[in-house]
Amino acid sequence: MNFSRPATLHTVGPVVLAVFRVVTGLLFACHGAASLFGILGGAHGGGTVPALQWPGWWAALIELAGGLLVGLGLFTRTAAVICSGSMAYAYFSVHQANALLPIQNGGEPAVQFCWSFLLIACLGPGVGAVGGLMKRRPAVEIDDRPAPVPMS
Repeated sequence: MNFSRPATLHTVGPVVLAVFRVVTGLLFACHGAASLFGILGGAHGGGTVPALQWPGWWAALIELAGGLLVGLGLFTRTAAVICSGSMAYAYFSVHQANALLPIQNGGEPAVQFCWSFLLIACLGPGVGAVGGLMKRRPAVEIDDRPAPVPMS
């Protein structure tokens, strides 16, 4: 087995990306489930967010649905962009007004999720994504190379 850096990154990179996608998506979905259903400690330490309340309920819905989609690898890039945008909105509309830096204003999770989902949107889902498994492959490989030109 060749353990040179390029060979290792080439073979392990897509697997690490897939694990990162699954973990990030499921953690995000847990936030949404906690806020919508009061499970896992509930919203902000207990209870649920009121139905259809702006922006909390809608953010929780994006967290749950988007997190599940990203975790499964279904419509990954689109879901990741929406999740990233929702966390950017959360940071600048809720946290940033309290202090300049995320460590001061409690916005570290929003910043971390925002950049994590942006990374997933840019790099794609990695291996084992449901969306990739659902793509149909042609039954016969098509050779699209140009035909050789006969020499005279």
